[in-house]
Formats: sequence, C-alpha cells, structure tokens
Amino acid sequence: MTSLSFRVRELWIDAKAVAAVEFAIVVPFMLLLYVGGVELSKAMAINVKVTATSHSVADMITQNTQVSAAQLQTILGASAKIIAPYPTTDSAGNSLITVTVSEVSTDGGGNATVQWSQSYNGVSFGTGRPVGQPIILPSSLTGGAQNTQNNNISLILGEVAYAYTPNLGYTIAGTVTLHDSYYLFPRCSTNSPANSSFPYYDVKLTTSTTCTCIQHLQQKTC
Repeated sequence: MTSLSFRVRELWIDAKAVAAVEFAIVVPFMLLLYVGGVELSKAMAINVKVTATSHSVADMITQNTQVSAAQLQTILGASAKIIAPYPTTDSAGNSLITVTVSEVSTDGGGNATVQWSQSYNGVSFGTGRPVGQPIILPSSLTGGAQNTQNNNISLILGEVAYAYTPNLGYTIAGTVTLHDSYYLFPRCSTNSPANSSFPYYDVKLTTSTTCTCIQHLQQKTC
C-alpha cells in the first residue's frame, strides 16, 4: 500500500515531458489556424479579382455609344483574364467563373429593366439576363422613391461570380460563390428624351457597328 501511494504521489508531481504533452494538445489548433489563414487569404485575393473584373467589364463597355456583338464577346473574354493567376475552370474542365454584362435602363417612372445582356463562363458565351427583366437598383442610385434624378437613364451592369473551393477545407465549407456587381453610367451617350426614343443615354448593341466615345464626339453620330 505504501509503495502504491508513493508511486501515485510520484506520478502526481512528475513534470517530465510536460512541454511535449502541451505541444500535442496545442498543435491541432495551430494547424487549424494556419490552414484557415491560408484559405482565407486566398479567398480574399480572389474576391479582389472578382471586384476588379466586374468593374473592368462595365468600364470598357461605357467607353462606347455602340458595341457590336463580336466586340462585346471580346471584352467579356478579356475581362475574364483579370482573374489570373487563379483558374477559370476546374480539373474536369467545368467553369468556375461567370462574367455578365447588361444594360439596365429606367423609364419615366424610374422602373429599371434589362435592354440587352450577355455572359461568358470562361468556356462559352451565353445570353446573360433575360431582356425585359425588372431590376431593383441599389438605394445609392435611386435615392428613394421621391428622387427622379435617375429616371430616363441607362446603366451598364457588370457582374462576376466565382466558385471557390478551398483546397484543404472542402469538407467543412464546400464550394463558396464569390460575387460582386458594379453599375456605371455610359460616358458620352447623347440619346436624351429630347432627341431620341427609349432607352435613353444608352450603349446600343448592334450586329456589326462599333462606336467609341471619341468617334461619337468627332462624328456626332455613328
């Protein structure tokens, strides 16, 4: 009994390998923080690219008063490259990104609808949003129900969605869709209610003609 009590007391006060035991307890949490930090930083970097892409595709369209279907596809294809060095397709060839650009026009009552739209998923081109689809504009653009400042105008809407799958945390988070959108006014369209018909101040989608702001200002019309 005395020997057993002595061994129990000796085990109780034994401090050997305490550091190793503590490290074994802490290391899983350290690894979790490290892996989580790597995945979070990568997701944030891709999200910055998503925002830049949505702004860029809208910005390139607003520099024209007319764009041809072929030019629109070129702009969409070029904007998708902004996401590099991150992939636009997975190992099986499935698309990870969708870039959509649309023209949204408001009528005299401030009701916004899609006039034309096209999308690109890194592999093929699509129709984007349905023509005539009602759009609820952000409050930062409408300024409330009593504000008529943005009635009878057009906006170019750039949208990007990216399917991000964490390399190490898939079983926890799965695939996360990173999304952003950007509205910009056409820069030099002069199609006002006084000299044109709806939609006003727009960028027209044509079959072949392209008219940049400089051409429009020089020629007054295209």
